[in-house]
Amino acid sequence: MKKKLFSFSALAHQMRDDAAAGKALMAAAALALVWANSPMRHSYEALSEFLIGPASLGLQMSLAHLAQDGLLTIFFFVVGLELKQEFVAGSLRDPKQAALPMLAAVFGMAVPAAIYAASVTVLGAPEALSGWAIPAATDIAFAIAILAIFGKGLPPAARTFLLTLAVVDDLLGILVIAIFYPQDALSFSNLGLCALAVATFAMLAQKRICKWYLLAPLALAAWYFMYRSGIHATIAGVALGLVVPAKRKRGERVCLTHRLSTALNPLSAGFAVPVFAFFAAGVNITSTEGGAISLLTHPVSVAVALALPFGKAVGIFGSVVALTKLSPLKLGGGVDYQDVLPLSFVAGIGFTVSLLIASLAFPSQTDLTEAGRLGVLLGTGLSALLGASLLRWRVRQPVRGLQKAKRYTV
Repeated sequence: MKKKLFSFSALAHQMRDDAAAGKALMAAAALALVWANSPMRHSYEALSEFLIGPASLGLQMSLAHLAQDGLLTIFFFVVGLELKQEFVAGSLRDPKQAALPMLAAVFGMAVPAAIYAASVTVLGAPEALSGWAIPAATDIAFAIAILAIFGKGLPPAARTFLLTLAVVDDLLGILVIAIFYPQDALSFSNLGLCALAVATFAMLAQKRICKWYLLAPLALAAWYFMYRSGIHATIAGVALGLVVPAKRKRGERVCLTHRLSTALNPLSAGFAVPVFAFFAAGVNITSTEGGAISLLTHPVSVAVALALPFGKAVGIFGSVVALTKLSPLKLGGGVDYQDVLPLSFVAGIGFTVSLLIASLAFPSQTDLTEAGRLGVLLGTGLSALLGASLLRWRVRQPVRGLQKAKRYTV
């Protein structure tokens, strides 16, 4: 019998692995960056700007816009499912255990935002202050992938710490997008219709009526009305994820949030996020006014590139040290300060949500948007490099070697 050269089921299974999903994301971003700066860059621009969708419904948009407002909603739906799971049965269920990484997440957003604001002001670009939230986000998939590749040997609690921190970071990032970066004036009628679609989706999910031909049109309707409401359309994905029940009914082997997350994660990690990254990461450095040096030294690029790795590290590591010394909160599960330091740099990987915020922060200023996106790529790359290097150093320490021998794995 001939062996299949390609199998969608095998690909989907592979995309459930954090490391494989992270590699797909990096490959898509690298391809975009190379293509956007190659002699064929005009074809990349033409592909990004190619219009699709019915204009009569107000849905004619470029492929890049569709990836940002449409496909990324799948990613946010999975994030919503994970948030619900963590709040009901996961690391956020017990406030005492979750308090330290939750507070670290808050400081891990506040310090990078402060560094960004201070940097653009000092560098003479106060008009770019609206981009303060760009370096505040942590990319869960990318960060966990780096930990999975380079952090083998750390105690399992290290992954829980990073996951809790990233989940809270995502929740706060979602609130920031909804509150500070509305796309148009709010339409309460469309918002009400979106709420109705979400409520109907919730009712069917509660009753376990999960036929795709019922849930998919409701999800699409919720997305459409959210898109028309003036709030960023991806928020509809989060809302839909949060209304899915996270407790098992009698006779169920796994809860519905876990079931849907497992089913959709390959689509999110293997398609939606890489496609978004492909269109968002294609920053044209070579043909910008003033050349590559001008864009690389732009106040926004510099501010984001510094704030992501170092702001996250100072905010997270500094707050953990201060809180464990000045309050009853303690690290647990074998995690110590030497583990938190590399995790703090890994949390500076802000790829997906940071790129999204960079495109929302400067709606009519292309040069600032390009600088912000380049800053995200530079800051994410530096965070990944420093985080991976520190993780490798940490797992090679004698105490971690002993733990690895005892089969502690991330």
